[in-house]
Amino acid sequence: MSGATGEGRTPRRDPDPRAEEFLNHLRVERRLSPNTLDAYRRDLGKLSEFSGKQPLAELGTNDLQRFLTHLHRRGLAFRSIQRTTSAIRGAYAFWQAEGIIERDPTEGITVARALPGLPRYLSPDEVERLLAAPDDSPLGLRDRAMLEMLYATGLRVSELVGLRTTDVAPARNRAPGYVTVIGKGNKARIVPYGDAAAATLDTWMTQGRPRVLGEGTPKAGSSWLFVTARGGAMTRQRFWQIVRTRGEQAGIPRRFSPHVLRHSFATHLLEHGADLRSLQQMLGHASISTTQIYTHVTEERLRRVYDQHHPRARRGGS
Repeated sequence: MSGATGEGRTPRRDPDPRAEEFLNHLRVERRLSPNTLDAYRRDLGKLSEFSGKQPLAELGTNDLQRFLTHLHRRGLAFRSIQRTTSAIRGAYAFWQAEGIIERDPTEGITVARALPGLPRYLSPDEVERLLAAPDDSPLGLRDRAMLEMLYATGLRVSELVGLRTTDVAPARNRAPGYVTVIGKGNKARIVPYGDAAAATLDTWMTQGRPRVLGEGTPKAGSSWLFVTARGGAMTRQRFWQIVRTRGEQAGIPRRFSPHVLRHSFATHLLEHGADLRSLQQMLGHASISTTQIYTHVTEERLRRVYDQHHPRARRGGS
């Protein structure tokens, strides 16, 4: 392979036309989200840079295995290598189905297995400190409402920042409020939220948001729920910065991402008795196997129940 010297020293090249066909298939036929498409594009781009001038559809099993070994040597995280491998497998399966290649070279590649890491999450006390960190300024009310809504619903960051005012149904007649979101695979789902989130959201909508937008200004008609000072939607990158800043203000020693709040939502629900199927629906997981990364919580709870109530759980029991 001409690019075997490593992607860091390989000059950028034009997009591989076969890769573009595959990405277009994902966009049109499978209707994947822009964020997912960007991830596929980056992963195929790594392989394209590594391969040098050789078209991706002409690579063989040995070429692909060397590429994965290269990623390992660079110290890339196992999950990142897994995701890249999944993108590559999808591309070659598509090219084979389209008659572009005769044999799928990914059938012979292997990825070193690793034990799945448990999802990081905050303790209930850390969550309370985080939610109390923003002040009562207009933007502080917005940040508190966003953090509260994220913890209350377990939304993905892209789903949270993409909410419009019409996506939120307030609580009425003792029925909880809920949000309607379009998640991965362009699938809609409804997620409830509780009284605490409803209160902070109401304060943001009645006291914070009007002051941020300004009465009578063009941006006052913005349809975004969590607006910036310019009246537009917040970016995922900006919300990451907000979470980190608020975490520092709350005195939480380790840095964490918005996704940790999603994990906290799931973990704390399970700790209080929620079942995996309900959690799967709220998180928007296509498969229950994805939700099962949280089974460590249910296993710990079952262990506590067993130890507390079984007469012979501990040594010395009768």
